[in-house]
Amino acid sequence: MTKMERVVESLFHREPDRVPVYPILAGVTRNLVGASYEKWATDAETCANALYKAAKDFDLDCIVTLIDLSIECDAWGQEIVYPADQAAHPNYDNCVIKNTDDYAKIKKVDYRTSKRMMMHIDVCKRLVEMANGELPVVTFVFGPLGVLSMLRNQADMYMDIYDVPGEVKNAAREINETLKEYTNALIDTGVNAVMLDTLFASASIMSPSMWMEFEGGLVRELADICHDRGTLVMIHNCGEKIYFKEQIETMRPCAISFLHVPADCKDFAECKEKYGDKITLIGCVTPALAEIGTDEEWDEQCKFFIDTFKKGGGFMLATGCEYPSGTDLTRAKRMVELAKTYGKYEK
Repeated sequence: MTKMERVVESLFHREPDRVPVYPILAGVTRNLVGASYEKWATDAETCANALYKAAKDFDLDCIVTLIDLSIECDAWGQEIVYPADQAAHPNYDNCVIKNTDDYAKIKKVDYRTSKRMMMHIDVCKRLVEMANGELPVVTFVFGPLGVLSMLRNQADMYMDIYDVPGEVKNAAREINETLKEYTNALIDTGVNAVMLDTLFASASIMSPSMWMEFEGGLVRELADICHDRGTLVMIHNCGEKIYFKEQIETMRPCAISFLHVPADCKDFAECKEKYGDKITLIGCVTPALAEIGTDEEWDEQCKFFIDTFKKGGGFMLATGCEYPSGTDLTRAKRMVELAKTYGKYEK
């Protein structure tokens, strides 16, 4: 069975030959091509070659183009810091939105003026060409509220939601107008799916009604673009108590990549029972275990999620968030081995 066939079977809730697998290898792949973190995060050829090499060397069933969460905020002139050993991030000492009056400065912009957005589009073009239909390429888009938090910083933006809700909503709406055109450009590259990162759709940050008020309708617009163009919609959210119900109703995703038990479930078993026939579940191995856990703990988690989610298909084994960028890839290799052996389906 090919990688594409294996993933498609899983998405249709049929049992393939084995559980599909992809530890979310992002910045750590720079080491496979001998690149610095900044080079990997800013040069499309380097980034695409690294992500593809990881997929080939480790026999992954999917490529997800997670680079970092500050790709989109570049379009509004946010200064980005490129550390030597961790993901790029905004310079929070020099935010574009320094006070509540600055929300009015956030207007729709042309995504083509953003070096980082254009770099990501180029990465997707290259990966689609290299993959040649053999394995799925899933592009990654940060939701509008997340992008806004990169321009303000999350803590201040959260307070602003209470103090100046109208200004926050207007800025998020303007950002989304840019993201809509950006999403269309990403789809134009031929990617198989768009994975929307909805960081704020979890009980650890805000209530479901607040998320629906400030972002739900906006990400619905992004999802509708994908559906209208025949591109699959996926969700990534590694927050605690992620809102499955609201997000499924809002975006109609085919899969959700997650780390923690959903808000309306008592455990992962209930998650499988409640949602296993509605969407494909992706996860949920704790990434930090790759760096600080034992071999036994890593294997135990991989096997636990295979046992919990495997039956009937509709499951892909993965880390619940990005694989640690500063550790070696031994545990990633082991995860793939377990999917191939422990994750086989009986025929």
